Amino acid sequence: MNDAKENILATLAYFDIFKYPLTGGEIYLFLKNRYNQFDFELALKYLVASQAVYQFGNFYTLKNDHSLIVRRYNGNKKAAELIKVAGKVGDMLIKFPYVRGIAISGSLSKNFADENSDIDLFIITAKNRLWIARTLMHIFKKLTFLVNKQDYFCMNYYIDEEQLEIKEKTIYTAIEVVTLIPLQGDTVIEQFYAANSWTRTFLPNKIMRLSSAKPLNPSLFKIVIEKLFNNPLGNAIDTALMKITDGRWNKKTAQKKVNSKGAVMAMDTGKHYAKPDPGNFQAKLLAQYESRISQILVEPQNLLAN
Repeated sequence: MNDAKENILATLAYFDIFKYPLTGGEIYLFLKNRYNQFDFELALKYLVASQAVYQFGNFYTLKNDHSLIVRRYNGNKKAAELIKVAGKVGDMLIKFPYVRGIAISGSLSKNFADENSDIDLFIITAKNRLWIARTLMHIFKKLTFLVNKQDYFCMNYYIDEEQLEIKEKTIYTAIEVVTLIPLQGDTVIEQFYAANSWTRTFLPNKIMRLSSAKPLNPSLFKIVIEKLFNNPLGNAIDTALMKITDGRWNKKTAQKKVNSKGAVMAMDTGKHYAKPDPGNFQAKLLAQYESRISQILVEPQNLLAN
């Protein structure tokens, strides 16, 4: 099997885990190598002709299942609605002290949502003030339960300006980074992209864009509150809040408390980051991806041999 065919199958295998068919253009963007358009289109046509890949209109998938196309269509429609809501949420959350950038993450950043989808948000805070910002935002989130709007405020992943580079460098983290939809903080988002240029090793065709990010425009409230904590006392409070939060989450994990999706609750924390880690999700997904690749590259050898 030539390299282009393998790359196409591997790309479809990743999104197949999420039952998400891709267009030809999307497949090309998520390939791990560069190809000229003619070679790419030829390889894709060959895979379809050999029934290693199935085509339904503009979409391609590893499964001969048209319901996946219907699912994607409905998911894209729902996502368009939620992305508009996310924009309004971002306008609100950027007003919190020490928040410097906000982007949509998770399935919504891939333009998919269903009736169970949340608005997952990626938050960048000022240096050494992540835990003050996070605590204030999560106090606010507690109040959203009173009006049943908690699903709009899933502030899941935090980093600060001191550590913009994502340390885990895998196909999973690369796709998560490049598919973020920036909402607020064009300058810090641009710095974040520069710090994570390593994603081009995995996705050389995908260019990260800032088109939707608004410039930071601090309110008087934000400026005043930040001045109150821009001192050694603020440093101590931030560190104390990190330790308190870490202790509470370790207790939840030890007690095997589960989230709304049935996974044991866990969070990976540090001075400059806070991220969910339910059931070691990333490791399991990558193992599933590698297994899927092995399976699809072995099965069609008789069809794809040159």
